[in-house]
Amino acid sequence: MRESFHGDLARLGEQLGAMCGLAAEAMRRANRALLTADLQLAEEVLTGDDQLDRAREACEEQAQSLLALQAPVAGDLRTILAAVYCAEKIERMGDLAAHVADAARFTHPDHAVPAELEGVFTELGEIGAGMADRVGELILGDAEGGHAELDETDHAVDALHARALAAITKDDWAHGVQAASNLALLARFHERFADQAVSVAKRLEFAETGRTSTT
Repeated sequence: MRESFHGDLARLGEQLGAMCGLAAEAMRRANRALLTADLQLAEEVLTGDDQLDRAREACEEQAQSLLALQAPVAGDLRTILAAVYCAEKIERMGDLAAHVADAARFTHPDHAVPAELEGVFTELGEIGAGMADRVGELILGDAEGGHAELDETDHAVDALHARALAAITKDDWAHGVQAASNLALLARFHERFADQAVSVAKRLEFAETGRTSTT
């Protein structure tokens, strides 16, 4: 019975890891659509968001079944409850990627990101997607230390977010108020995507160790 239970736990982890892969790919594709004004790619990201929604529902159903049928305690209970929490956060990461894709669709055929900020938004997308990939590795491997690692990476995202905001609020900003507002939202979507990844890493570490990171 316990062997079957831990097999079910492992499958739950695999589901969460797959969700991280979907979120990472959604952000990569959304950011590519944003930077290239690719309407078809943006539409594909928006359509694909349902897949993450269904994956979250499947994780929650699996977790609820384990809670009802196995009555887990201690570390196993932490793991199951963490899975529910993490599934919600990862699904939210997918929503944020979809928001980026929606911005690309809204501004098409124009480019939402002016040339002087393309580098900033390229980095934001790459770092955020990489954080999602790393969360997937933590889920399937050793989560201890993962929160501190991703929290450090998040500092780079915060710095890029600040650079974007500084650029759009300069006196010599040449692209108008509407563009500035759109870019502020886009930078926020990227920043929140990274924040969700950090939050998942923190909960994973707690589930594994029973300790809450102080970083």
